[in-house]
Amino acid sequence: MHDNMEIPVGPQHPALKEPASFRLSLSGEKIMQASVRLGYNHRGIEKACEERTYIQDLYLIERICGICSHAHSTAFAQAVEEIAGVNLPKRAAYIRTLVGELERIHSHLLWLGVAGHEIGFDTLLMYTWADREIVMDILANVTGNRVNYGINSLGGVRRDISPEQVRQIAKAMDALEERTKYYIELASVETTLINRLSGVGVMSKKDVLRLGTVGPTARASGVARDVRKDDPYAAYAEINFNVVTDNHNDIYGRTIVRLGELMESFNIIRQVIKNLPDGPIAVKVARKIPSGEAVSRYEAPRGEDLHYVKANGTESPERVKVRAPTLANIQSVAFMLEDRYLADMPIVVAAIDPCFSCTDRSIAIKDAEGKGKKKKIVDWESLRLHGIEWYSKQGIDFTALNKRFKR
Repeated sequence: MHDNMEIPVGPQHPALKEPASFRLSLSGEKIMQASVRLGYNHRGIEKACEERTYIQDLYLIERICGICSHAHSTAFAQAVEEIAGVNLPKRAAYIRTLVGELERIHSHLLWLGVAGHEIGFDTLLMYTWADREIVMDILANVTGNRVNYGINSLGGVRRDISPEQVRQIAKAMDALEERTKYYIELASVETTLINRLSGVGVMSKKDVLRLGTVGPTARASGVARDVRKDDPYAAYAEINFNVVTDNHNDIYGRTIVRLGELMESFNIIRQVIKNLPDGPIAVKVARKIPSGEAVSRYEAPRGEDLHYVKANGTESPERVKVRAPTLANIQSVAFMLEDRYLADMPIVVAAIDPCFSCTDRSIAIKDAEGKGKKKKIVDWESLRLHGIEWYSKQGIDFTALNKRFKR
């Protein structure tokens, strides 16, 4: 009989690509309880948006996440355009769709590589990340950037697509489709992959609905939710594609879903470049946006991305609120870790494809007497001392480290 032991994982840990803190209660090798703490990567982007113009915000919003930069900028632009009463040109809508699906391919190939790495299958990492270079080169050719594409403008897009680029994209899709077919075959016959991912990170359809899970994590449990179908934006209302689901309810199912979504993305991109309409790529939008508010939805590679924008008639928004898909999925991580082995933790966390830069929020600390009603400005020194005090209560002593740096 083991006494439960608590161990911290993070905020800095080899299994984590970004800072986040997991506190695990263990009985032997079994995780009995898990909790997640955010706040180590908070950058104040929402507040920064309120102090800048809408044009500046469009580029700042892209920096929420490098992998989902187009998702965030499109969601923000859609909200502002709705408030301003702007009708997006059809060609611009198709180009936004094209870049969005290229980004989805980039993200899913990256996830497959990370998943392979977390289970010791580094050959898969090397293969998928080499293939990922194909789509990143296309993104660079179309937008001018491999990351943070900057393709969007309020009222349309900044760059058009040439016939030569269309031919390059079509050729790239053919190459990537052949590679993806190989990965699908691999996922169906490679016993190491199947056995390591099956039955890990289990979450039933009922649990998915209860916890508000989104994206491939939800669709791998039989929940056919996809904003592109449920609430079409850009050009998706005119495109035929399937919402990929699976009923394995585990990480293996999430792998199957992402592979299926890659095939659907190739199909969507071929339709976009075949039916790309003529016409302008942008319309003019006034610098001052009239008073109003809007919520914009976007199906990012990780799941539903929500942006709320409130305008007050000036050149800057009064309020910007972002609910990234990882924030919706992070609750499910603690649930999936319970009653699992400690060795499963890295792949369970990686399975939702977390982005803690997207997710992080500041934490308000209320004292017992003031109950948080009094506004208090916390300077950096006070924040540093609070951090030292908090870690001391966890049994972590920085005294020796401080002496080392003072030498």
